[in-house]
Amino acid sequence: MAEPTFRQRRLGEALQQLRERNGMSQREAAERIDYNIQKLSRIENGQLPDIHALRAMLDMYGVIGDEEEPYLEMWNRAKEKGWWRPYGRDTLGYLSLEQDASVIKTFQCLHIPGMVQSRSYMRALFASSRTQRSEKAISNLIEIRVRRQERLFGDNAVRYHAIITESALRHAGGEQLLHINKIGLLPNVTIQVVLDMAGLHDGLNGPFTLLEFPYTGDPQVLYVEHAGGSVHIEDPERVQASSLTFKHLSKLALTPEESVAWIERSAAER
Repeated sequence: MAEPTFRQRRLGEALQQLRERNGMSQREAAERIDYNIQKLSRIENGQLPDIHALRAMLDMYGVIGDEEEPYLEMWNRAKEKGWWRPYGRDTLGYLSLEQDASVIKTFQCLHIPGMVQSRSYMRALFASSRTQRSEKAISNLIEIRVRRQERLFGDNAVRYHAIITESALRHAGGEQLLHINKIGLLPNVTIQVVLDMAGLHDGLNGPFTLLEFPYTGDPQVLYVEHAGGSVHIEDPERVQASSLTFKHLSKLALTPEESVAWIERSAAER
């Protein structure tokens, strides 16, 4: 079974908060609507209930009339199928975060961030993996990444701020570097470069991404990839610590204008 999307988890958390606000245990709430406790637990962890079950739960928690509307809207958003599913990817937790984010801040010290990668860089990166992939699988991964980049354009464009180390840029060709500068011209995009001469800094602990959302009550999320997969963190203290690290790296980096000039000079040398 595919893991719950961000929207499905949000609905489950909202229902859990309603239950706790009413002072009910999971067992008590489950008995009142004739569910077993395991089913209620799955719903609170992101399994999407049908509309009748949702209304029954809202009624039990005293949410009636116009008060239902925000929860019904959440349910309608949660039942939408992820656009990435036709590409054969059901379990892509990050994409369900990214598609709803209004602000994305990312620090990358290993690779060029996916949102500013060129197709040729994507292909080279996917082909270099020790995981053997078919040409079809690589093509799908590229199309997913290109589709993700659409968030940078249009009326509802995401605000995007990427800080990239010189070492990550060192392995990019001139075409890729110029592509970064092209994307950096967008009014909602900020690109900065941290030079090697900056010395040791907290960013050397590894890449990370911070996401902010437009919906009331949604927390910021810290997303970190690692050798065994990935993790998203919502703990406010840990998110705040990473936000402060990002601010520190932004001050340590070249300004956006200096970064454009540095990338342009580097592209000319390759």
